[in-house]
Amino acid sequence: MNRIVMWSFVRGLANNSRRFGSVAGLGGGVSGGGGGGGGGLRVTLTAMASPGTRYTSVADEGFQWRRMMNSSTAVAEEQGIKNAENQGKEKEKEKEKENALVSSYWGIYRPRITREDGSEWPWNCFMPWDTYSANLSIDLGKHHEPKCFLDKFAYRVVKVLRIPTDLFFQRRYGCRAVMLETVAAVPGMVAGMLLHLKSLRKFQHSGGWIKALLEEAENERMHLMTMIELVQPKWYERLLVITVQGVFFNAFFVLYLTSPKLAHRIVGYLEEEAIHSYTEYLKDINEGKIENVPAPAIAIDYWRLPKDARLKDVITVIRADEGHHRDVNHFASDIHFQGKELRESAAPLGYH
Repeated sequence: MNRIVMWSFVRGLANNSRRFGSVAGLGGGVSGGGGGGGGGLRVTLTAMASPGTRYTSVADEGFQWRRMMNSSTAVAEEQGIKNAENQGKEKEKEKEKENALVSSYWGIYRPRITREDGSEWPWNCFMPWDTYSANLSIDLGKHHEPKCFLDKFAYRVVKVLRIPTDLFFQRRYGCRAVMLETVAAVPGMVAGMLLHLKSLRKFQHSGGWIKALLEEAENERMHLMTMIELVQPKWYERLLVITVQGVFFNAFFVLYLTSPKLAHRIVGYLEEEAIHSYTEYLKDINEGKIENVPAPAIAIDYWRLPKDARLKDVITVIRADEGHHRDVNHFASDIHFQGKELRESAAPLGYH
């Protein structure tokens, strides 16, 4: 009986060796022990066969059992790699969705725009080709002397408007600048809009003045976006902005329809007052009354300022912009005073 059991065991091993090609030299006899003759079965067991093992062929034509990669450590590693890959794919899909939005239908995508150093352009409100280096050589002391009645009237109106502003803001020039820019960005938009409608009605070119005036409005708005990064207006100041803007927009709209030359002259004098206000702002910074904090990132990119620019640099370039707006509006008023239309003189496009 024992011989039959032993024979069955040996035959089972021989069959397995043929099936997997792992038997070395089956000869005339088989030894079930470790000694064996020249034609004995040689089996190498390097690991106990268990549910977590598998066999692989080895160089000595035997076979060995190796633990499969389903242990807790291996499974955790494989699962971690798969999870990381899945998360990466999900983030890419989410980013594509954010960029595409409804653009997948219309085919409108934001191009990938980078700075000179290769970093991604962070702003959607303006592009690198909209930026510029401010011309600081402009004469800030120029003043248009009132000559005729309309000039004197415009000058007196601006001086009267300054009284409540001085009383309310006093030397809080940050909040004062916020209010100033919300008003200063209105005339260019109103004038550009009305010239646009006139061009459509009369089938005439504008001489570039529509674009020039809208550039002025956009530049003033960028002043405001910069100041908001530096100053957070209180609720009553925000309410005042809404009120003043509502009144000023409608008043200037009617004024420009009635007398463009008076409207531009008033804006020219308003810009002169803006230069004075920013000069006082710089004076307080130089005297240490206002902290010279780092410049906001939006200002550094818009005016191409150095990375270490400060508040003083920002106010300096804004004041230079106001000087250019002063010149443009006094120039426009002079054209009208000569009995001509703006389109008859080339617009100062890109004049910053």
